[in-house]
Amino acid sequence: MSILIFIVVLVVLIVAHEFGHFIIAKKSGIRVDEFGVGFPPKLWGKKVGETEYTLNAIPFGGFVKIFGENPGEAGVDVDPRSFSNKPRGIQAAVVAGGIIFNILFAWLLISLGFMVGMPMSQDSAPFGATVRNSAVMITDVRIETPAAIAGLEPGDEITGIRAGETALAPTRAEEIGPFIAPRAGEELVIVYERNGVPGEAVVVPTEGIVPERAAIGIAMDDIGTVRLWPHQALWQGGTMTAELTVATTNGIATFFKDLFLRDEQALTQVMGPVGLVGVVGDAASVGFAYVLLLAALISINLAVINLIPFPALDGGRLLFIAIEAVRGKAINPKVTNTVNAVGFVLLIFLMVLVTYHDIAKLVVGQ
Repeated sequence: MSILIFIVVLVVLIVAHEFGHFIIAKKSGIRVDEFGVGFPPKLWGKKVGETEYTLNAIPFGGFVKIFGENPGEAGVDVDPRSFSNKPRGIQAAVVAGGIIFNILFAWLLISLGFMVGMPMSQDSAPFGATVRNSAVMITDVRIETPAAIAGLEPGDEITGIRAGETALAPTRAEEIGPFIAPRAGEELVIVYERNGVPGEAVVVPTEGIVPERAAIGIAMDDIGTVRLWPHQALWQGGTMTAELTVATTNGIATFFKDLFLRDEQALTQVMGPVGLVGVVGDAASVGFAYVLLLAALISINLAVINLIPFPALDGGRLLFIAIEAVRGKAINPKVTNTVNAVGFVLLIFLMVLVTYHDIAKLVVGQ
């Protein structure tokens, strides 16, 4: 089921990206030959006007064929509806369309999440919004700590803690730290719920995890559900989309900086398709709003990554358009095609490395 949900999310996000290229090309008077969901071989197709809409057998995304987009394509130099014969500004708008629509789609998904009920910290809830069904939830578990060894996970809802005959039924996250702090070396029982299923974990608080007190290695927050009216949801959705875009940009910039500095941990901090399958499955088991939020995050990641000025990405194509605008003439098609091919191979190589680390994490986890 996790794989199916992941495929659906991936297809929807990539189709949204390709639709951005498609609709701006159409509105700019550029001929679009095909809009496909999935990749060939073709299962079904219907031609409407000059564009064929197809459903294809390999369900990992989608594509759009824009006439004249590929340098050196036959007939593009003489056709006024060719991509390559349009002004550089229109070309840039068509290329950037996918990035723009991924951001807009993330905004829509987050806004919809607020309408159906968005899980959110009480402290970060919009002003005036009511946080319903608040619970103390684990938001992070540090590796090789008592909590990690006991099997506690992010998303677990803490409903109680027992220390011998003493018990705590926390209503706020801030109550738990003072309860644990004076009990270094003492066996505690953490009572929790995971996806509605109750469980218990035995932990022994230790010194050195946080300064000057005993701890078990978890971060917590008071998480509840925020539901907004549509106009409020759109505003908050836009605000959160902007914040997540900035955070994602900073995160990706840090990744490439670490990669350039040959930090061995850089690749272990990113997640590829194998890891995403598990994360999407976990989100689906928690609730629909979590799937919407995760899909929005992936959509923002697609937008930011595609903006990187690297060959085979939209950012690389935008860079070529900018160079052509400065030079006043097109770059040699052989150069463009060769650079894009090399860039594509490097991207595949990076994806293979990330996937390898995904699998390695799963093996170690077992």
